Amino acid sequence: MTFNDFDFKEQLQKAIDTAGFKEPSPIQAEAIPIVLAGKDMVGQAHTGTGKTAAFGLPVINMMKGQKGVEAVVIVPTRELAMQVSDELFRFGKNLNLNTATVYGGQSYSMQLRNIDRASIIVATPGRFLDLLRSGKIDIKPSFVILDEADEMLDMGFLEDIKEVFTFLPKERQTLLFSATMPQAIKNLAKSILKEPEFVTLTKRDVTNSKITQTYYVVDERERDDALIRLYDFKNPTKSIIFCRTKKEVDRLSTFLVSQGFMAKGLHGDMEQRQREEAIRAFKSSKLEILIATDVAARGLDVNDVSHVFNYHLPFDSESYVHRIGRTGRAGKTGTAVSIVTPHEFRMLQKIEKNIGTKLESKIVPNIDSVRTKKVADLKGKISEQDIKDYALELVEELKEEFDISTIAFKLASMVASSTYVKGNDKIGKSESDIKRLIENAPRGDDRGGRGRGGYRGGNRGGRSGGGRSDGRSGGRSGGDRDRGGRSGGGRSDGGRSDGRSGGGDRDRNRSGGRSDGRRSGGDRNRSRD
Repeated sequence: MTFNDFDFKEQLQKAIDTAGFKEPSPIQAEAIPIVLAGKDMVGQAHTGTGKTAAFGLPVINMMKGQKGVEAVVIVPTRELAMQVSDELFRFGKNLNLNTATVYGGQSYSMQLRNIDRASIIVATPGRFLDLLRSGKIDIKPSFVILDEADEMLDMGFLEDIKEVFTFLPKERQTLLFSATMPQAIKNLAKSILKEPEFVTLTKRDVTNSKITQTYYVVDERERDDALIRLYDFKNPTKSIIFCRTKKEVDRLSTFLVSQGFMAKGLHGDMEQRQREEAIRAFKSSKLEILIATDVAARGLDVNDVSHVFNYHLPFDSESYVHRIGRTGRAGKTGTAVSIVTPHEFRMLQKIEKNIGTKLESKIVPNIDSVRTKKVADLKGKISEQDIKDYALELVEELKEEFDISTIAFKLASMVASSTYVKGNDKIGKSESDIKRLIENAPRGDDRGGRGRGGYRGGNRGGRSGGGRSDGRSGGRSGGDRDRGGRSGGGRSDGGRSDGRSGGGDRDRNRSGGRSDGRRSGGDRNRSRD
């Protein structure tokens, strides 16, 4: 199946071809015909599966191009709002469709001017509801889309969303997308959709089959060395490294820049302007590496990311899927690499079980392996290099001073640095070590027995200094966890904080899930947008 089979408008098909889209993803193949038929729909799919195109392409195809707002997309965060708006504009620009991005922190007057010219609004719930309540906008959209509904539920937006729909026309086509389907989302779907069709990706569709997933087992002290060695060996064109904490992002950013990499961090404590600048630089390839917390996992849409590295495994399988979904986009292949310690094997097994995919174990290449690959790459470049006339002239000039062997040796010396490999020869566990770990790793649910978990990096398998390994992070987490509940102590069960937010701005403007309503150490921002 190709996108041509949907018989889209000619100008829309041109935009699809320009974007490099060839074959629809599973969610697109199932959802697009339903939307084109004018039916309401519930789609259960993770980020990275192509949801934006799944609703955006058919909606744009059906829009009449008349003056006024015809479609509204509601999303949980400002980052995602900007990403979705950019993608919809790219699809609709040949049809003269404009988009307006609406979120807190910007002036009302500027957003209202954009809305006046827009056919599509992409908004976060808080600011959108403010505009509707105050009467600043009066719109009658034919299409309304809720994207990442479960995320909006976790952020406390459910009541806002219900109120938003009181301002919208009853005659409309409504689409709801969510990675998970808690009861509250099912109830919301019943109240705002009419006889919806349901599309659910099977477990094997959760991760993109074009993404190669591997892991390397190292000791905790070897993480940095392993990361550098893997970069040397894999030579990514553009990559994202995911860390669990903001502190780790800052430290790793400084370290990689000191090693000569073009790298920058991205996390929730940065000002919005800084975050936007980092994303822009990454998209334009001014940065080779973006080092991020899970704030970047949702909605970051860059089609040419060749590799994703998990510096630490995430706290849950859903975050893993979001992370690796940043590569292998728009029909391209991608590589996801996870660096794990023996203490993280239970989490690794849980992720494999939940996503229905076995990750391939690898050993970190030694110096000889990396150097051999670098020399082979250099030989390939030399072989493919055309001989220019001016190069011949240069050689003739050099031969007046040096013999041809000396010229060759000196030129080789100039490029030899590209084959130099830093670090220890052997990093990480051997194949036999990994085999033993796999054989001895406990089976069953990760929330099972209790044990002493000695890993300090915020591993969700128990207390940092030892304690319960039942999925609840008991004591101090050893760092400010972006999605982890209480950063300075207290209990975090499944990423939802049962206590106060403890300190620090929530990443993605939230402290890591639903709280009991008390806020300290950071403005929840009501708009959270």
